Amino acid sequence: MNQRDQYKRLLTFAASAALLLILTGIFAWVWYHFFAFSNLNGKPFYRRGHWVVIGLYLLLLFLFGRLFGGFNVGSSRVLEGIYSQIFSVLCSNFVIYLIICLIATFRFLTSVEPILIMTVADCIVAVGWVLFTRWGYVKLYPPRKLLLIHGDYDPQNLIRKIGSRKDKYDIAEAVHIDMGMDELLKKIDHYRNILLMDIPDKTRNTLLKYCFRENIRCYCVPKLSDIMVKSSSDIFLFDTTLMLFRNMGMTKGQAFIKRCFDIAVSLIGLIVAFPFMLIIAVCIKAYDKGPLFFTQDRLTKDGKIFKVYKFRSMKVAPKNEAYVMTRKDDDRITPIGKIIRNIHFDELPQLINILKGDMSIVGPRPECPDLTEKYSQIVPEFKYRLKVKGGLTGFAQVYGKYNTTPYDKLKLDLMYIENYSFLLDIKILFLTVKILFQKENTEGIESWQTSAATVELPKEPEEIRK
Repeated sequence: MNQRDQYKRLLTFAASAALLLILTGIFAWVWYHFFAFSNLNGKPFYRRGHWVVIGLYLLLLFLFGRLFGGFNVGSSRVLEGIYSQIFSVLCSNFVIYLIICLIATFRFLTSVEPILIMTVADCIVAVGWVLFTRWGYVKLYPPRKLLLIHGDYDPQNLIRKIGSRKDKYDIAEAVHIDMGMDELLKKIDHYRNILLMDIPDKTRNTLLKYCFRENIRCYCVPKLSDIMVKSSSDIFLFDTTLMLFRNMGMTKGQAFIKRCFDIAVSLIGLIVAFPFMLIIAVCIKAYDKGPLFFTQDRLTKDGKIFKVYKFRSMKVAPKNEAYVMTRKDDDRITPIGKIIRNIHFDELPQLINILKGDMSIVGPRPECPDLTEKYSQIVPEFKYRLKVKGGLTGFAQVYGKYNTTPYDKLKLDLMYIENYSFLLDIKILFLTVKILFQKENTEGIESWQTSAATVELPKEPEEIRK
């Protein structure tokens, strides 16, 4: 690790702290000038009360910033960082304004102008902070040169993905494990960063230990068993540590809380979304007088089949025409469909599925039975996703894309299943708002693909894939 890397966390912390202090300073000025001395009785608040309100606002900024990934200076793209900071500011300012209204028994509901002006100022500061910190980060930390060590699985798909972040990584060389351990170690000595992909456990363990001993940064594409190991619990009953894999899914208590949350959110969602759903329905009918909804068989928990509801976003297909996944720039998508797909409003009718109990708010995206069988022939573990109900949004929707390969989608969904918590559901729900504005999350498959599985998937022996 070079000298500069040792200070990366400290610099990131300092930059994040500076932003929080500036935004909190803006709020403190607004608070003292417009709200602090106008409480319900016309008397000023006690001095420490001011500090509590300002401290609460600082805490809100920090929590929402962490939730939306606003402080991920090194990993986020510029536009993603801007989205994260703006959402953080909007949520923080909305909550603090509600708190101010409650303190004054809603006396300030008509005095929203100071908060609105503050919000605009906060957004300007936050956007400037993102641009400045990203510029500084790229200057201080140029892309890491990586040595990719891979097995029989073609690494080109991974190389393409990593190539999309030229600001972070540069794969300088890719070598196959067949060159032998001695030659691999000689190669590694010429790099300070390596990436391991699709190699047998024995070889991987040797390389990991070597990198640990030599202080070489090591990245690794996880296997399914790695995800399971990561979610295990440690048991210290004696001097031999045990790892516990419960493999039982959600407890009855967790399932009950999740169902109550689903009912509450779907009911509120249907009430709030009703005007938008009505407008969408009128537009679809006015365009071609075809059906409003698109229904399709999907799989949910334990392989149960249900009918999923979506607003129809494509032209009416002839009867008995085989289902084909949506492609980029698909000419079957109607003008109305293009709009509602880009903002995910075609998914709104699935709130009815959630209310019925077919789906959950958060969970693996339910797939068609035929596609599930097709994917399972290539990745037998794909049906692990059926351990929980399908969801309107989920880990794979937040961190993946529409055309994410089934193997990668399985990994993301397995991370959710193995690490489930109510707080994780809340986090994914908030992050879903952010991805509504990211076009790549709605992109269809490429024109040369028949499904997301057309991208080569791991076909390695059992002991390698697991």
